[in-house]
Amino acid sequence: MAKKYLDKNVLDAALERLEIMFKNFDNIYFSVSGGKDSSVMVQLANRVAEKLDKKFDVLFIDLEAQYRHTVEHIEELKKLSQIRDFYHITLPIALRNAVSVLQPKWICWEEESKHLWVRDMPKDSINIENCPFEWFRKGEEFEEFIIQFASWYQKKYKDKVACGIGIRTDESLNRFRTIAFQDRKLTFEGHNWTTKLKVNEKHIDVYNFYPIYDWKTEDIWGAVSKLDLKYNYIYELMYKNGVSIYEQRLCQPYGDDQRNGLNQFKALEYDTWSKVLNRVNGVNFGNIYCKTTALGNIKSSKPEFMTWQEYTVFLLDSIGIYNRDLMMHYYRKIKKFMIWYRKKFNVEIEDIPDTAECKLENQKKAISWRRIARAIEKNDFYLRRLSFAQTKTDDEELKKLIHKWDNLLNKNTRTDDKTLQRIIREQSS
Repeated sequence: MAKKYLDKNVLDAALERLEIMFKNFDNIYFSVSGGKDSSVMVQLANRVAEKLDKKFDVLFIDLEAQYRHTVEHIEELKKLSQIRDFYHITLPIALRNAVSVLQPKWICWEEESKHLWVRDMPKDSINIENCPFEWFRKGEEFEEFIIQFASWYQKKYKDKVACGIGIRTDESLNRFRTIAFQDRKLTFEGHNWTTKLKVNEKHIDVYNFYPIYDWKTEDIWGAVSKLDLKYNYIYELMYKNGVSIYEQRLCQPYGDDQRNGLNQFKALEYDTWSKVLNRVNGVNFGNIYCKTTALGNIKSSKPEFMTWQEYTVFLLDSIGIYNRDLMMHYYRKIKKFMIWYRKKFNVEIEDIPDTAECKLENQKKAISWRRIARAIEKNDFYLRRLSFAQTKTDDEELKKLIHKWDNLLNKNTRTDDKTLQRIIREQSS
């Protein structure tokens, strides 16, 4: 707790900000994820609320594929003495799936996938059967839900509302910008750690409060120790597994940032991982190659005991675990590639070298098992690295694969892949 801000340590500053919230707002809710930051924030808020004889609400969006320890910690937080309503959301919300080009979104708590759910739905949750939000639609984006909930909450109480958010600016430049630049936003009484919320470019009477925005990671764990706060035990397991306290993250498991550490999920909670493996398309591929170029991250670390030919077969087998159709698609194209080389250069399959000169491989002028493996790692449906062009036949095959996931890939799907965008538009027209 050594950091000073305006002659106050960050703990005292946060408690003062929370007092400002409770003294100026009758209706307050805190958004929690089960992570360390929001957990500390809401426990500090409970202490201030207890002191001022105030109540508050909590919003928790349950992403279904959560660590078991996160769920257990949420149940601990539900017991805080000053909570009025705990909004435990288990609605079918669309989430980013960064580990598969064919399923860029997945929908948690989707009724059609109930047999694949990672765990049973909590009995006290807000779900599709008892949903009080007339505006909610299945497949709504996570970010859209957050905004609409804030608007709904404000209309419910017909008064100004405060929402406590446990983000810290040292984790992200974007977070710093959100909080720091007062000239670009409206604040509550000039406090730079508040922001008036906009819905459809129009301000509403909801203020986001960031009471721990200037904390460091050390401050979070210092507060847990000094104040004997509850915490998510998964962080202790991460630390024991070699993850620095500065690198520990707790978000949805298949997102753009989280895919880099998917292997942690398997290491920390293997029983949960086995269910996660079957839940979302591509997650096993993401786990196996989170240290390679398969997801466009870093240079491949092919196991030293494998040849590039063995590694190629291993890649195909791994894809087949979650999608046999895609595995067979790659197999057919690789076979075609080999046949072409045999006819053109008289290179038999058994004579394909494990590696060729890197420059020639990169220029697509030499065949090798390494070049084939790299092509599969790119997770590119058309295998352009093997000199294939996009064809109508490939497009038709992709459409058939998309049709299998028509509840996820439709006109409402958001994806950066231009081919998927075009084919989805064609399928939806």
